[in-house]
Amino acid sequence: MTALRPRRRGLALAAVGALVGAGAAVPGTAHAAEPWSPRPSYTSTDRGDGTYTVPLLRSDVPDISVERVPAAENDEGRDIYYMISTTMHLSPGAPIMKSYDLVNWEIVNYVFDRANIGDSFSLRNGQNSYGQGQWASSLRYHDGMFYVAFNTNNLGGAYIYRTDDIENGAWQRTALGRGLHDPSLFFDHDGTPYIFYGNGNISAVRLNAGLTAIVAEYPNVFTANDYAGQPFIGGLFEGAQFYYIDGHYYAVIITWPSGQGRQVVMLRSPELLGRHTAPGGVNTWQARGVLNSNGFAQGSLVPIARPGGATDWYGMFFRDTFPIGRIPALIPATWSDGWPTFGTAGVVPVEGAFDKPIRLSPAEELFERQKSIVVSDDFANDAPHKAYMDEQWTIPTPPAVDESLIGVELLDNAGFESDEVSPWAAQFGATLTRDTADPATGSAALKVSNRTLNGSGPHQYLAGKLQHGVTYTVSAKIKYTSGPSSIRFNLVADWGTGVQVMTFGTVPAGQWTTVTGQYTLPASANLSNVKFAVETPWANPQPATSSVEYLLDDVSIVGQRSTTEHPTEAEIRPNGSRLDMAWEWNHAPDNRYWSLTDREGWLRLTTGKVVTGNYVYTKLSNRAELAWFEEARNTLSQRTFGPRQSAETRMDISRMRDGDVAGLAAYNRGFSYVAVKRAGGVNTLGVVNRGQPFAVDLDQSTLENFLPGTTVALGDATEVHVKADLDFAAPTGQLWTTFHYSLDGLTWTQLGNRVGPQVLDGSLAHFMGHRVGLFNYATQQTGGQVDFDHFLLSDTLTAQNRPLDTTALDAAIAYAGTLDEAQYPADAWAAMRAALAAATSARAGEFGTQNQIDAPERALSYQLARLGVLRAATPELPVTVSAQTRCVAGKVYLAVQARNDHDGPVDVVVETTYGERSFPAVAPGANAYQQFTTRATAIPAGTATFRITGTVDGRDVTTVRTADHAATTCGG
Repeated sequence: MTALRPRRRGLALAAVGALVGAGAAVPGTAHAAEPWSPRPSYTSTDRGDGTYTVPLLRSDVPDISVERVPAAENDEGRDIYYMISTTMHLSPGAPIMKSYDLVNWEIVNYVFDRANIGDSFSLRNGQNSYGQGQWASSLRYHDGMFYVAFNTNNLGGAYIYRTDDIENGAWQRTALGRGLHDPSLFFDHDGTPYIFYGNGNISAVRLNAGLTAIVAEYPNVFTANDYAGQPFIGGLFEGAQFYYIDGHYYAVIITWPSGQGRQVVMLRSPELLGRHTAPGGVNTWQARGVLNSNGFAQGSLVPIARPGGATDWYGMFFRDTFPIGRIPALIPATWSDGWPTFGTAGVVPVEGAFDKPIRLSPAEELFERQKSIVVSDDFANDAPHKAYMDEQWTIPTPPAVDESLIGVELLDNAGFESDEVSPWAAQFGATLTRDTADPATGSAALKVSNRTLNGSGPHQYLAGKLQHGVTYTVSAKIKYTSGPSSIRFNLVADWGTGVQVMTFGTVPAGQWTTVTGQYTLPASANLSNVKFAVETPWANPQPATSSVEYLLDDVSIVGQRSTTEHPTEAEIRPNGSRLDMAWEWNHAPDNRYWSLTDREGWLRLTTGKVVTGNYVYTKLSNRAELAWFEEARNTLSQRTFGPRQSAETRMDISRMRDGDVAGLAAYNRGFSYVAVKRAGGVNTLGVVNRGQPFAVDLDQSTLENFLPGTTVALGDATEVHVKADLDFAAPTGQLWTTFHYSLDGLTWTQLGNRVGPQVLDGSLAHFMGHRVGLFNYATQQTGGQVDFDHFLLSDTLTAQNRPLDTTALDAAIAYAGTLDEAQYPADAWAAMRAALAAATSARAGEFGTQNQIDAPERALSYQLARLGVLRAATPELPVTVSAQTRCVAGKVYLAVQARNDHDGPVDVVVETTYGERSFPAVAPGANAYQQFTTRATAIPAGTATFRITGTVDGRDVTTVRTADHAATTCGG
């Protein structure tokens, strides 16, 4: 967690030590501080009494996979759990989360910095990965190595990553070269690796020993149809994860029967590959519904070690809780006859409580409750360096362009003036004829008739004419006379991997209409087998548009002088800035245009390109356009958390340029934001809200106009504070956001009414929970800059009308003043002192929001709780002690000795039942020796106690040692 620094108000750092060092009074504190008892983090549902509630984390953590590293196999000497989830288009991606108790989690690493350097993951050249990218990771630990397998919908299929250091190591990447839907990596008893995958039909592939290639296929290990008629089977049948438990193989999978909620099915088999290895090829996998309660479904089984070698199994399943996202829940299982039932007799109430499965010491549990997957941040560039930040890529050489094919018409007979239709040809049964009665221009048009499919129409092969990376202006004039009142026509390319829409347009009945747009040919296109065609949008069953006759004229494809962006070394090269791991970029960032080092303590976002309005959702069949905000690169984001969240930032807007838009957003495909827009040299603040329904064709400028009643002219102000209050609970299932602004951070004004509702977008265009983001994009020119001073979180909204409360902050500051530096490791103490300095400085000034109080308190409480588990043991003085008995004249004598093994003198005090003796300043290597007479002929067994006092690293230290002696009898 990033500590918040003192910032431009209150006490100087030099005064902080005097203020808190000896428990001095805190300025502004009118009463004694309450005892320090910090609240759980925003994403913890740990109630502090040995129970927790579900769902966990209050944030979007979908498609979860959990893996245990046993105590015997790690350096910490206790079981450690790691969890991974889906992050789709976000960068860095595939977060690694860590926990000791399965309830509280923190992000400790990412698998990759960017999934690839191509256009779609980098919001480049009209491409994007919304709703695509990295999906459904499977995390496994095997023979000292960590493996992650995941699928990408638009980035070349499935990948395996591996590392021997899951928290700090670099990940090695292997492309498997094909898609594997929702992959589950599984190591059999002999170490043979498999990946199970599929939707509806669960299949498997076997990998080679090095997990670098697929060597065998096992289709349809089991399918949904195998269990037709079972009440718990239907709809979804995916997300399978595989385990071996007590002699059987198990698979856990999500289903969604018609009329029911999402639920969990378990399958069990004595044979891993089922019908592929069973005699007679029969299906050996039995199925049983194990959880059907409130939509908790899909995820991972989690083993928990118990005394005597026993193992309990829990489920970590998520629940759709949009707009927040898909939120995980840890759910206990009760086993009977080899089958689990999850929850309490199969019931898992939302916000229901369960006993924690793993209990830690009080200090450890206090610290775990402070951990979070969202953070406030002061952009101090003090996050730990991780290996993923140094990820290496080979930058491809941009394709060579044949200039003779640029700026010229590439289609033959484009106006159909030739006596022949060729080289145009019909596809999917259409009939093509020249029509001279009603051309758009010239003497003829092409008549397309006898259509039965949406693809029925003309095509022309363009082998050797199109070029990778070139942007083409594509157009055609189209007319039809009967049918629907308007029809969408697509101008498409096809090189054997599916139809690619180059452009499209809506044509009204009865009039010639020009359909035009631009398209950049991707590097994946097969230039030797590419054709151009005119279609109406595909659908099943075929709609009325599939049989409409139409006329086509003046078709054109002309290559433009290149404006194509190519990835560069500078774009990818690390820029010396290290963000807290709670942050992720909306697509892979361009590292030239953001920085934590250009201005100390500020995040700088610089516009590196101008938005175009030409981006579309490749995930959606209707090719719906992106808003400008969605097109903007280098938007920095965190998860939202529920049920209420407030986020605050301060913006320096003095370097904005005309056409720039910068601000604070709560976003998904539907979004709301507060922003500064600069136009004609004037800065105006306002609110934008985009809700459903989502149009296909957008006027981006109009869409992102400020709402009436929300605008403020900022005049000559160079800084503005803005705050977004997100309410997910009024009502549940909707997000309503209220925005506020301030020019001094103290006096705040609401900007219009709350905006919303934002709800789940069923199109799966984004298919993740709402996020909070900081952004800056250009509509006219590049180079504008906005600096963000901090990012402050709270779970208190202005609308709740609560007085500002410093109780927790005061308690944390006061508690910090009671601690002794000598008892803690130096680095942890320094981190606490930095957080304390920030908290004390903030407390010495004035507050305008609860965010300004909660952020420094949370940062300080985290460091204080961390000290509680890192408290250094008192150093011990090295000394060797002994106690022996002997008989002299029939009496027992006790001889004790202490040898000083320290490098300095020590004082020794020895105590026995028979007397004590002090030895001052025993030199290094010298002995302190004393013989006590017991005056008895027999004594019982006993102990001599030695108290040794000396100096270690300037500290006075006392070490206590004991030496046992045996019972002794002298004489007969």
